[in-house]
Amino acid sequence: MKRLLSNLLLSSALFWGLSVAEAKELVETEVVDLEADYCHMKFAPMDEVALFWDRPELNADAEKSIDFYGPCDYDPTGLAEVRTQRAILLRGLYGDSSND
Repeated sequence: MKRLLSNLLLSSALFWGLSVAEAKELVETEVVDLEADYCHMKFAPMDEVALFWDRPELNADAEKSIDFYGPCDYDPTGLAEVRTQRAILLRGLYGDSSND
């Protein structure tokens, strides 16, 4: 019984760790200035549908990536990035991005 329980716990831990590992593969981070906590990141944009979820996810199938220069602890799926990508999406949907 103990062996079954330990195997179940181990397999569930591995299962839940897969999504975390996959998400980290979608973000490349290079420290530019260690003292200033300044990094260059490349990450996939979020899926358009996921932008409106409680926990948005990066789009693993995206052809383009976002180049970001800023603090090393920046979260590519955090509130600031969600707001930025939502604004870009809504600007594109409603045609407000042109400078006519």
